[in-house]
Amino acid sequence: MGVLSTLAPGDLRRVVATYRDVLRNHQEELNRLNVYPVPDGDTGTNMALTIESVVSELPADGSTMQQVCEAIRHGSLMGARGNSGVILSQILRGLADTFAPLDRVAAADLIVGLRRATDAAYQAVLRPVEGTILTVVRMAAEAVEHTAATGEPLAAVLDRAFEAARDAVEHTPDLLPVLRDAGVVDAGGRGFELLLAACLNVVAERPVPAPEAVTTPPAVAAHLHEAEGVGALRYEVMYFLHAADDTIPQFKRTWGELGDSIVVVGGDGFWNCHVHTNDIGAVIEAGIASGRPADIHVTDLYQQVEAVEEAAWVRDRIAPAPAVRVATGVVAVAVGDGLHELLVSLGVQHVVAGGQSMNPSTAQILEAVQACAADSVIVLPNNKNIVPVARQVPELADRPVAVVPTTAVVEALSALVAYDAAASLEENVAAMNEAASRVRAGEVTQAVRDSVAECGPIAAGDWIAITRDGVCVATKSASDAAISLLDALIDSDSELVTIVTGADAQESETARIAEHLALAHPDVEIEMHEGEQPLYPYLVGVE
Repeated sequence: MGVLSTLAPGDLRRVVATYRDVLRNHQEELNRLNVYPVPDGDTGTNMALTIESVVSELPADGSTMQQVCEAIRHGSLMGARGNSGVILSQILRGLADTFAPLDRVAAADLIVGLRRATDAAYQAVLRPVEGTILTVVRMAAEAVEHTAATGEPLAAVLDRAFEAARDAVEHTPDLLPVLRDAGVVDAGGRGFELLLAACLNVVAERPVPAPEAVTTPPAVAAHLHEAEGVGALRYEVMYFLHAADDTIPQFKRTWGELGDSIVVVGGDGFWNCHVHTNDIGAVIEAGIASGRPADIHVTDLYQQVEAVEEAAWVRDRIAPAPAVRVATGVVAVAVGDGLHELLVSLGVQHVVAGGQSMNPSTAQILEAVQACAADSVIVLPNNKNIVPVARQVPELADRPVAVVPTTAVVEALSALVAYDAAASLEENVAAMNEAASRVRAGEVTQAVRDSVAECGPIAAGDWIAITRDGVCVATKSASDAAISLLDALIDSDSELVTIVTGADAQESETARIAEHLALAHPDVEIEMHEGEQPLYPYLVGVE
């Protein structure tokens, strides 16, 4: 094809698709570099999922530059994951805003776009930190700005930007002691460097860099809890916010008092918001005060660090046995180490992290489906908000996929008892649907604000019991709420009660619940499982 002097709309589509492929190839490398300030969802995975969202919205060949750029803007905003993904979305938006009015992108346009991308990225972050992706995109922009007057061709400008980005990445440990101590470079910066590599591949047929091996010492993640004063911030919260633009400055100031790693991007009444905090309720309340939060995701960063350490230890020391291919595999959505182990023990091949307040994307579920060693796959979404997301997967997957629309993980546990890996997809769907339908599900959690529900007034801090019919009780203790929930769900035909305890469940309260069941409902069989899920100390299923 030769070296391109400008980028047509089709060429820009190829850049985005190439970048997606490059990120997928480098995903594990970036994940293992991801050590600052705390692993908030693996950087490689988050950046890959962000660009996957863009690719899914790209129009067909023959589209205009405006249409391609609109897909880049919207796809990256809607699909942005984690701190790194949200910043990447702003970089892409800065480029797209520059390119949209053009018929073709020339070298001078790229120079303007890189500066606009830099400004957008810095403006999105409440407290910019040098030695991160911000530094890398800025150094790339500064390296080519002087070439605007010399008229260098597109490939030469890209080459200068790439070399500057690569050099900036290598020097990120000089700016961030935590990177220097860990012996790694910044993961987000490396991810941006790969964007320029993808551009060079399309423009000049330059080979993309091969993934590098990264070995992160297990002690690093533990050390990071104390690094740069961010160790006390346990939770990552992300949500979309429908709010008037003039409310956002106050919203950012409020978040600035509640946490760190704050990124708020968007405009025209719609925002993608990310923060690390210890006060989940207050962070969500700030969104309610400004407008309407939606698609709320909460991640326990400490649990994630422990999982990364354990997975790295196993990966580095034990060669995994090859997966045995089955007729029908299962993907389930859940959060909590105990639930993960329980689901795997019942035959689930891949567990996607997610649940109430932290809904995974279609791309995440699709990735798990594609990774199954199975001729066909069943998806158990385990949340009513995730069911419609899961139902988009069958038409995207490379094999037959069906969704058994479980709205609670206790329904999935029952469905998995009926699961047969050797049976056909149709046979399993019928059996698992029937088993899940026998379960009456409920959950106990804590109210984050004053409200009124089916049970009457609710005060912030009350423990509430929720069934499919709504909130059935609000009390001052989790055990009282669980007991009321059980009494509401159990009837004369009930045979089995399943209780999954969460990370915040107290032993004394769990014992009180078990004692109540033994006295009030002596004829039912009881199964207790430690799920370790956040926010919900008790998940209950009755059948």
